[in-house]
Amino acid sequence: MSVLVGEQTRLVVQGITGNEGTFHTLRNADYGTKVVAGVTPGKAGQDVDGIPVLDTVADAVRTTGANTSMIFVPARFAAEAILEAADAGVELVVAITEGIPVRDMAEVHAYLEGRDTVLVGPNCPGVISPGVANVGIIPGEICAAGRVGLVSRSGTLVYQIVHELTQRGIGQSTCIGMGGDPVHGIGFIDALERFEDDPGTELVVMVGEIGGDDEERAAAFISEHVAKPVVGYIAGFTAPPGKRMGHAGAIVTGSSGTAQAKAEALERAGVKVGRTPTEVAELVQAALP
Repeated sequence: MSVLVGEQTRLVVQGITGNEGTFHTLRNADYGTKVVAGVTPGKAGQDVDGIPVLDTVADAVRTTGANTSMIFVPARFAAEAILEAADAGVELVVAITEGIPVRDMAEVHAYLEGRDTVLVGPNCPGVISPGVANVGIIPGEICAAGRVGLVSRSGTLVYQIVHELTQRGIGQSTCIGMGGDPVHGIGFIDALERFEDDPGTELVVMVGEIGGDDEERAAAFISEHVAKPVVGYIAGFTAPPGKRMGHAGAIVTGSSGTAQAKAEALERAGVKVGRTPTEVAELVQAALP
């Protein structure tokens, strides 16, 4: 089985007529994802390789039954695009766009509080359930269907660790690139809860990085609520203090948020933490029946 995306996914792409939107929409469609519509205001009546373009997400939901949105809208318009999708009743919004101002995302986060719409991202590679559906920019060719769930703050490490797993014949149920911005949608705890409840997931890989306290809070959740084995990885053991590394959220200030502190918190919760992506794959291989 899978979480977030699967056979039920009916995808509308906001920003489908831009270069990136078109390119990745067609890749997702070629993978087998049910792409039912695109949205670019003012371009209704056009199509992208047979995929109808509409003016609004509400039009897409009403006419095609779209339940998932992927956003390639430029950063200055992306927050509004997320809210439009939520208002239209879309169940899952995957925001690929990077560079969205933190204030914009804070407003989005507050708006979505208590609503049914689930947000992944922004500044993320998306979600893939191998062999079933791909919503985002994760290369489907490095993935394989299987029993391991993965959630990561880093997009690049999604690709690296998934490749390491696939090379060992270890398939994945769903891979979630949650993004590394300070204010984002789905986090480790929500993903872990979904994987814990998914009968098709037998083990979870959790990939964190320096900065913030998401990993420490996830460790506390694992110790109390997760029975399935979890293997971890934390990027940034050699990162210099006070310097942002890669993501807007990947900065250590004071004594908190270091890779060492995060790894120790996870290990206290019973999580085996690899020090390299290769070691992560080895730990997963050893833990699976």
